[in-house]
Parts: sequence; C-alpha cells; structure tokens
Amino acid sequence: MFKLKAENGFNNITGKRLTQLRHEKNISQRQLAKMMQVAGYDVDHHFIRRIENGERFVTDIELVALAKVLNISIIELIDDSIPISAPDCD
Repeated sequence: MFKLKAENGFNNITGKRLTQLRHEKNISQRQLAKMMQVAGYDVDHHFIRRIENGERFVTDIELVALAKVLNISIIELIDDSIPISAPDCD
C-alpha cells in the first residue's frame, strides 16, 4: 500500500502554513496545544511539532479542530502550492 506525500517528503501540506499562522498570531506550540485542550481536543505540543515538521499526517477532523481554535478557515491551513508526489503503481 502506498501513502501520499508531498514532493518534499512531508506527510502533509499543512505544517509550514500552520507554523506561519501560529507565528503571525504570536502563539507557541505549547500555547496552541493548550488552546486545543481547552476546546476539548486531546493533543500536546508534540502533536503540533510533528505536524509542523511534516512528520505526521493530518486528518480532516484535525484540520477542522485547528481551524476552529485558530479562528480561521480550513483553506487557510492548506498550502496547495506544494506539489504532491504521484504514487508508483507498479
């Protein structure tokens, strides 16, 4: 089974954008994790770090939660300029 990845090897196209938005709002990874916990989402700062570093896949549910907590639209979290690798279908 193959897994879709961005051409840069990342497991998501959200991480770099999340980092940018978090910095614009002057929020640390720990603060964002706390904000998500207060909103009822069981995450820690490692969750945020792994998304931002492209180590972790991001589900649609997580996109919605991040957008709600950051008070932004989901589309603002998605960097569609990042090319996605086509899987080998050998």
